[in-house]
Amino acid sequence: MLAEIMIGSALGSMVLAGVLSAFTLLLRSGTSAANYSTMEAQTRRAFEQLGIDARMASDITWNSTTSVTLTVPNNYAANGNKVTYAYDSANRWFSLVPGDGSTSTGRLILVREVASVTFYRYTRDSSDAATDAVTKRLKMSISVRRNVGGSAVTENITSASFTLRNKDV
Repeated sequence: MLAEIMIGSALGSMVLAGVLSAFTLLLRSGTSAANYSTMEAQTRRAFEQLGIDARMASDITWNSTTSVTLTVPNNYAANGNKVTYAYDSANRWFSLVPGDGSTSTGRLILVREVASVTFYRYTRDSSDAATDAVTKRLKMSISVRRNVGGSAVTENITSASFTLRNKDV
């Protein structure tokens, strides 16, 4: 009788361990999917906002590979029609700031938990642009990394490219 109880409890423990492992795996998968969805939505909104401003921009100022300032006629009037998009590596966010970026007043954080951002600039014929004057196209690459509950999710997006339609070159 004791042997049967021992065998039954051992089998029950194994089944319970299997169910618990499956539950933990499903929970981690769900958390990863939620993290990916949040990162995707934030990144998509950031690209949409940058795209709107870039397509309307009449001029660009290249601050660095992680920051650009666009002159957008009829927008951001209180700030000389300028808006700065920049990556803050200390805080790990990508944001826009109305104006030339010299202050943080009005900052709107577009994407959080950013690992890296790189801007590229190109001429009308898609060769590398050396100066603001010949820049006609702007490309941005972003990498977002989120860690929650021991689960890391990374999203790399490298294909966002915008033509400055109102900029004369």
